[in-house]
Amino acid sequence: MPIDDDSGRPVTAYDVFRRGCVIPAHPLALTADRTLDERRQRALTRYYLAAGCGGLAVGVHTTQFAIHDNGLLRPVWEISADVVAAQDRPVVLIAGVQGPTRQAVAEAELAASLGYHLVLLRPETMTEDQLIDRARAVGEVLPVVGFYLQPAVGGRRLSRDFWTRLAAMPSVRGIKVAPFDRYLTLDVLHGVSRSGRGEDIALYTGNDNQILTDLTTTHRIRGDGRALDLEFVGGLLGQWAVWTRAAVQLHRESVRAKQGDDAALRRLVDLDSQLTDANAALFDAAGGFRGCIAGIHEVLRRQGLLAGRWCLDPAEDLSPGQLAEIDRVAAAYPWLADDDFVAEGLAAWLG
Repeated sequence: MPIDDDSGRPVTAYDVFRRGCVIPAHPLALTADRTLDERRQRALTRYYLAAGCGGLAVGVHTTQFAIHDNGLLRPVWEISADVVAAQDRPVVLIAGVQGPTRQAVAEAELAASLGYHLVLLRPETMTEDQLIDRARAVGEVLPVVGFYLQPAVGGRRLSRDFWTRLAAMPSVRGIKVAPFDRYLTLDVLHGVSRSGRGEDIALYTGNDNQILTDLTTTHRIRGDGRALDLEFVGGLLGQWAVWTRAAVQLHRESVRAKQGDDAALRRLVDLDSQLTDANAALFDAAGGFRGCIAGIHEVLRRQGLLAGRWCLDPAEDLSPGQLAEIDRVAAAYPWLADDDFVAEGLAAWLG
């Protein structure tokens, strides 16, 4: 177990999360008949850990929300937990949890029993007061990560006051900010600033359309006669479920950039629009994000990590023209990919 140079104590998964890391939103590996492919599900987790990720988010949108209702949640959570348990370094496990309070608490209890460290709460069609009450109840089981999910894939708009109230809870350790909207992103930042716990909340970008902008920007939030600097310390992203070794390198470079490395900052500024262009193809921005999960699966299929791009819903697949767009960005930006890394490790991960 690594030792913290400052405190002299072992580094925990919570330390990894607080300091910032790459956290892929873990996909679901399926067979052609749409049952769980346990071998490839395990291989995906091994791939992410070999790539250098600091954590995994399992049971989230990229894993497909339907697993919460079809009996797959426990086995999928167990596979990642088993692989992580064999590591000789701390890896933060985040369980995607959903539903009304009773369901969310029960899922959090299951996640805790399997060794998960944090809960990522999916927004639901409740009032903001009810969402706060649910977060408080879940926080009695496991620490909470708030989640601003874009409306195109099931999210909803939430007020600055909501984020202030959520961030003020001692059980809340972080927020994944993923509305794909700069105005709504600022609502979260202002809400966190007003909570009085800005220094305690780990902010993770989920804005797949502006990943590098988020990771290299310091936001000076002014209010109540004071200013607070807030930064995104890492990313919890569907985009980072693919080309993950390259994502780890980009995150490391963003840390250097914020520490004053001008060459790293210039490189990331140059890459920002390229990564956003690649994400537009993978996430099917032109098709209203209907093919976003299938787009992730297609890249993993090409690399051999998945056997196909099947989703639980047979009707869920790539949008018209999306395959050609994926071909285009893969050819245009090979430096964003990690095909060689995957080719070298694939047999071992599948073994």
